[in-house]
Amino acid sequence: MLAVYKDGLRTAMGLGRGGKAKILPWLFIAASIIPALVFALVAGAVDRLAADFSEELDLPSHADYYSIAGVVLFLFAAAVGPELFCPDRSSGTISLYLVRPLRTTDYAIARWAALATVMVLIAWLPQLVLLAGLVFGATDPGSYLANHWSDIPRFLISGVVIAIYVSTIASLAAAFAKRRAYAAVFLVGLLILSTSVISGVADTLRDGAGRWVALLSVGDVPLYVNDVIFGEQTSSIEAASDLSDIVRVAWFVVVVAAAGTIFLGRYRRLSL
Repeated sequence: MLAVYKDGLRTAMGLGRGGKAKILPWLFIAASIIPALVFALVAGAVDRLAADFSEELDLPSHADYYSIAGVVLFLFAAAVGPELFCPDRSSGTISLYLVRPLRTTDYAIARWAALATVMVLIAWLPQLVLLAGLVFGATDPGSYLANHWSDIPRFLISGVVIAIYVSTIASLAAAFAKRRAYAAVFLVGLLILSTSVISGVADTLRDGAGRWVALLSVGDVPLYVNDVIFGEQTSSIEAASDLSDIVRVAWFVVVVAAAGTIFLGRYRRLSL
């Protein structure tokens, strides 16, 4: 399992492969860092030029970052996740793995863990860049860090939450797709359609029904937990803010558990 896990890390990052294999993952990494740099520059400029109005201007924060970069993380998982699973099944390489004392579920867990590890790092790295930018861009870095140190465990936990979610959803799609492109297109289409359609429906419904419909937005499920962690609204569907914290966290757990169970069940049947 450790060997499969390490190989998954290298595959996800394009290491040990040609130059073309490195373009996509590192392009997404750069895309995830850019919003953090912009946030830090804007906040630093406002803090220095208009310090008296910085609090009233609602400057970008660590919570806001995930509402924007969450889309990048989902697209990265959609592109890289199938790369970890589909080629081994289509080429029959998975049969060679199973020559060793390795079950199909062991293989699936190791691959999922590799994807989740990469996703956690991609989620954390821009947040650390943002933190450094906000601290050193402040007029008094020491005071800023003392007043905002609680943001650090929050964005670390929220990053793990988002990484677990997108890795599980991407792994589930890849487990049933015959080709990498099919899984990637399905995941991107699911993100776009569910977010746009559910957002429109949730905003038009009345009597509190929209908040329950909002739970069906695939891309917003981890952001609901992000809202709970940071205590502010960052998800794209405003109606979801009417849901209690327990409901939002419980829904995340249910979705991840269901997707993970189906994912492992799919690979368990491959061993029959």
